[in-house]
Amino acid sequence: MARVFTIAVKDTDRTFPCAEDQAVLGAMIRERSGPVNHGCCGGGCGVCRMRVESGNWFAFKPMSAAHVSEADKKKGIVLLCCVQPRSDLVVAPVTS
Repeated sequence: MARVFTIAVKDTDRTFPCAEDQAVLGAMIRERSGPVNHGCCGGGCGVCRMRVESGNWFAFKPMSAAHVSEADKKKGIVLLCCVQPRSDLVVAPVTS
């Protein structure tokens, strides 16, 4: 059975469960726990771009380099449709 982690959306009271074998975006949509919008759900459009403020994650499919650079990844910026939790996470919208 897959482990389930808690995902918290920074500066809100929103939290939701996400299994280690599930995309964070899928869990967020299922639980209606926004604030993220979504588009292709495949890593290409960049609409679900957010920052992981704390916790560990795994990219189970490639993220579009047009939307997430290697430097972005080092800052915790990911596409939520491409990552699965490996611990509890805190996520936040990316502010420019």
